[in-house]
Amino acid sequence: MSEVYIKEPTTNGKAILRTTHGDLEVELWATECPKACRNFCQLILEGYYNDTIFHRVIKDFIIQGGDATGTGSGSESIYGQPYPDEIHPRLKFRYRGMMGIASAGKGTKTNGSQFFIVLNRAPSLDGKSTLFAKVVGQTVYNLLRLSEVEVDKLDRPVDPPRILRAELVWNPFDDLEPRRMPSPPRPVKGAAVAQEVHRRAPV
Repeated sequence: MSEVYIKEPTTNGKAILRTTHGDLEVELWATECPKACRNFCQLILEGYYNDTIFHRVIKDFIIQGGDATGTGSGSESIYGQPYPDEIHPRLKFRYRGMMGIASAGKGTKTNGSQFFIVLNRAPSLDGKSTLFAKVVGQTVYNLLRLSEVEVDKLDRPVDPPRILRAELVWNPFDDLEPRRMPSPPRPVKGAAVAQEVHRRAPV
């Protein structure tokens, strides 16, 4: 067994993102990252992610989504404000499919609904972004299909792939239930991956 799997905590919680390019099965680290996972799960129950786009694709690095405005500047937090980072020493961006919360950088308190999925090992993100989930099984191949779309000079897809529907198939939080439907997302300054992501940081 590899060192990666020996050190990595056990997941608890699972969601499916049904996209225009196939399903993504997502397992959650709800024990290690409870705030991020609770926000993600609550928003899934409320339909927040349904019919949203992946608004940024950087070849061999990340795809990014989770903004209901589709602009990259919107975000939603069930806590009424951005929540703090949850950096865990045993969670690293060691391989393709790891999911992080998009923010303006470590300590900026801009975490919300936006997330990114790495397309390769990305150690430059270790300790800087909350790593809360991973894409698993054969659905990783659908992640690669999502990453092959044509993009413009700003890494925005010409024909953005979409999350058609998000489903919570294993809810790790017994007390979660849909609240009222979320209000229209408001722009949040810096609600994107840190600047090194925008500038294609080496990974």
